[in-house]
Amino acid sequence: MRRTTLFRAVCSLAVFLAVGGGFARNARAEVRLPRVFGSHMVMQQETPLVVWGWAQPNETVTVELASQRQQVQANDRGEWKVVFPKMEAGGPYILTVTGSSTVQFDDVMVGEVWLCSGQSNMEMGIGMVNDGAAEIAAANYPEIRLLKVAKKWTPLPQDDIEGTWKLCSPQTVAEGGWSGFSAAGYFFGRELHRKLGVAVGLIDSTWGGTRIESWTPPEGFAAVPALKNLYGQVELGDPRSTAHQQRLEQAIKSTEDWVAAARKALNERNLVPPMPAYPSELLPPHDVQDSTALYNGSIHPLAPFALRGAIWYQGESNYGEGMLYADKMRALIGGWRQVWGEGDFPFYFVQIAPYGYVGNPETMGEFWEGQTAAAHTIPNCGMAVINDIGDLKDIHPKNKQEVGRRLALLALAGTYGQKNLVSSGPTYKSMTVEGDKLRLAFDNVGGGLASRDGKPLDWFEVIDADEGGFVKADAVIDGASVVLSAPGVKHPVAMRFSWSKVAEPNLMNIEGLPADSFRAGTVPKRDLLILKVPEAAKYELVYDLDLGKMGPAISYDTDNHGSIHGAFDRIAYFLELGESDGKTNYLYVSMDAFTDDLTKIGVPTVASGAHFQQNVAELNVESNVKGIKTGQGLSGGNIEFWPNNYGQANSANVPNASSQTYDFGDEPGGDLDGYGSMQVHNHDAKQTLFAVNHWREGNGGDLGIGNRPAENPDWTFAANAGSYQFKRLRVLVHLK
Repeated sequence: MRRTTLFRAVCSLAVFLAVGGGFARNARAEVRLPRVFGSHMVMQQETPLVVWGWAQPNETVTVELASQRQQVQANDRGEWKVVFPKMEAGGPYILTVTGSSTVQFDDVMVGEVWLCSGQSNMEMGIGMVNDGAAEIAAANYPEIRLLKVAKKWTPLPQDDIEGTWKLCSPQTVAEGGWSGFSAAGYFFGRELHRKLGVAVGLIDSTWGGTRIESWTPPEGFAAVPALKNLYGQVELGDPRSTAHQQRLEQAIKSTEDWVAAARKALNERNLVPPMPAYPSELLPPHDVQDSTALYNGSIHPLAPFALRGAIWYQGESNYGEGMLYADKMRALIGGWRQVWGEGDFPFYFVQIAPYGYVGNPETMGEFWEGQTAAAHTIPNCGMAVINDIGDLKDIHPKNKQEVGRRLALLALAGTYGQKNLVSSGPTYKSMTVEGDKLRLAFDNVGGGLASRDGKPLDWFEVIDADEGGFVKADAVIDGASVVLSAPGVKHPVAMRFSWSKVAEPNLMNIEGLPADSFRAGTVPKRDLLILKVPEAAKYELVYDLDLGKMGPAISYDTDNHGSIHGAFDRIAYFLELGESDGKTNYLYVSMDAFTDDLTKIGVPTVASGAHFQQNVAELNVESNVKGIKTGQGLSGGNIEFWPNNYGQANSANVPNASSQTYDFGDEPGGDLDGYGSMQVHNHDAKQTLFAVNHWREGNGGDLGIGNRPAENPDWTFAANAGSYQFKRLRVLVHLK
């Protein structure tokens, strides 16, 4: 076994042993209950109450709650469980468990119990919010009870937590965690307590910066076909699974075969073959971000303690997953519900707030779309929209009071059936085309649609059927609808709303709840090459490449070089770059052929053997980028195609080029499989027409049309490929 692999396996085994891997610990002589039970706890009203724990094997245990009494015999592992009938809200009561010893919990209330979970925005304590000191001072609610679960991830499900139930007071609400108890959870519970008038128990199980997969049980992954690969990984890492045992049998057999071969080699004084490595896929979760790790240590020990439901605030660590996040929410929610066995208990979650994430601004719209899909397709589920109370400069917005209130509105309306209560902002219903306008109908308009700041509605965009990208739309409220139009858009066919990471739209209902992001219609698929470049109709496509797939090896989406026969006299390139504002910049350039080898006209990788630094004649240029010199039969063309590193020296004496900057006259050299340049220039106009550099770095590569506005005109070191919504390069030839 390689030393690194062996070290990793040993470390993982050590972690496994240290945290007590497995379901049940050795039976103890004294009666014991998991720490989700305790004095000052709240038990869920109107739900069968499961009480469980450990005692001596086969011991008779008596459990008393209020005026009810049950007896049960522990099994041969010392495990016991009783279920009490439903109880109405009330208390305080005493829970007593008697066997060879007695455990008694005092001041037990029956009311509403909610699990509060997620990453840092749910973990964020009351001391971090707006007016935190005043909120702490006012947090004197003895019938709100708090249980903060200590952070813990483990390789396998555990049977207990670290934590103690406490009465909510200015002291206890500010203890531990990230400046106290979960602020979103506390404000949610406070609103329920005020409106319902019963005791409320809040269980805070949170960990900042964590992914949803870590909180998800195996049952959840198993039920979602789109997550089949994740479930397979979880199964292989679980020593109780058939998949793990079969794979381990194979590994043991390989090791036994190696031992026999090594023994034979030793006896015969021959070289010993390498020892097989321990299969890494058999390792259990060995990091907090691994699938099931936090579920194992911080959620599984809580079940089946009766809950009313759960609230969830997470997603920042999964930002960028779009609709896949909806599948992961299905796995999380479905998995928890299966583990608790209470049916489809209520689950309410928070839309992540606008924030200046790195990368394409539209990625946030796609993620919000995934969250909305989860809210609309998962039974008994709802989402609190907070795009009006975020902070674009702080991923942890401080107005958690309103976050908690909006979550409570969802629960009061959806779970507790309170009438005449608006719990959601406007939600998209349908779209109809009315000439050069689009009409959007909404549900959940409450007392009517409104603008939060009194200004015209913002963050609406439309796209025309025939040309152009998405453009800003004028939006006007008309009853329960919004009517969209835009100058120059005569045939609108699709729209989108709040489709940017920095969108803080002002559409709301009169009750002050904002609309969430959405899109509607079908975005037209138009080919700018056909629409804008008539000449291209006479050319044959050789290569088509999604530049989002750039890397050390280039794999074309379309590769026709083997099926094109006959000589060609011209070569053309068409580059499209989709900007974050929806506009697509393009450039088409054709030229007299500089080679007769089709394998050398694409991206000049080492494998292609392409290396050209030379003038090219008769440029035909079309582009929508301002400043590009367009026209037919232009002189001054030159190309710089090579896989090498290169320097600034103008050793080829390209007219108008500089030896002090990277431009249209550089010097290739150094590592053959280096930085890489694919550039077409018009040195007479002192312009880079287009550049595709450093493709081996994928989204860290350089892409550009025209001269780069600052620094190197040929886009060297721009590292901007990831900033484009899409990027596409086509290579064509004209047959003689």
